[in-house]
Amino acid sequence: MKKILFASTALIATAGMAAADINFSGYGRFGIGYLENRGAAATATTNGVSDTVIVSRFRVSIDGDATTDGGVRFSARVRIQADETAANGNAGAAGLNAARFSVEYEGLRVDVGNVAGAIDNLPGYYGYETGLEGMQTQYSGADYGFTGYSSTGGTHNGVYARYAVGDFAVAASYDQATGGSATATNGDRWDIHGAYTFGNITAALAYGETDTTVSQDMTVFTLGGTWGAFGGTLFVGDETVNNAAGAYDASVSDTFYGLSATYDISSATTIGFAYGDGSGTGDTQNYGIGVKHDLGGGVSLRGGVGNAKTAGVSTTRADFGAQFNF
Repeated sequence: MKKILFASTALIATAGMAAADINFSGYGRFGIGYLENRGAAATATTNGVSDTVIVSRFRVSIDGDATTDGGVRFSARVRIQADETAANGNAGAAGLNAARFSVEYEGLRVDVGNVAGAIDNLPGYYGYETGLEGMQTQYSGADYGFTGYSSTGGTHNGVYARYAVGDFAVAASYDQATGGSATATNGDRWDIHGAYTFGNITAALAYGETDTTVSQDMTVFTLGGTWGAFGGTLFVGDETVNNAAGAYDASVSDTFYGLSATYDISSATTIGFAYGDGSGTGDTQNYGIGVKHDLGGGVSLRGGVGNAKTAGVSTTRADFGAQFNF
């Protein structure tokens, strides 16, 4: 009887999942990471910690969707993620983030909840990120706090809309931003972008603005493309940013810029580099190179090395490990 009951329950559960179209996807990664003077802060969690630790991430995205008779698709996503603690390399417990809900019809998509905003979705914003952990980036000089999808919590509740027709797309997002200090008021954050693809090149322009005790804004332009085995992105913009106390921060309110590129050595191996900087004294300049070797079956070996400099202090960082997608 127990076996029959179990089989019946499993059959009902499986049928329900098929009707609701539930999908699981994600990746796992693990390896070693080096960070110069990782334990230099000498806190309770970092004092005496080795510069080289085990690094890891496990991410599972759970997607459910349904489509009406008229062709309107409704979907939702939550994510489970576990990372090591960056300060000391200890394994971290997995956590479930806040949900994102979506409605799509032809060229229009609207997301609600834990959304990625118009800048987070800007083509070419992230470019190539080096190594197993994405250590060095072209956007290191950008400091504006745009609306971004949170993999580990629920820090905002926003709306994102995108409409695409042919080679042209426009997008806009809104959420309520939190002020820079405990006494600062909340405000409205708006991000917009437009993108156009011509042949193998995509140009995109975005603007973001946050109205808190001291307003923030960002304008950013990207230009990226592929040419056979080569791929690359140019990244440049300007921003006005307030600091943690809610006051104008002259050290990072300025122009930022960067570039990244990749080259396929073979069908299995790709090398790349990234460089990012800004004209402010508080901006982070970084540069690095990375390599990815595909082993097949969604498994790859990845590694990189580079340097970051903030306020005149340089730090070397490197990593190497494996990633498997599922």
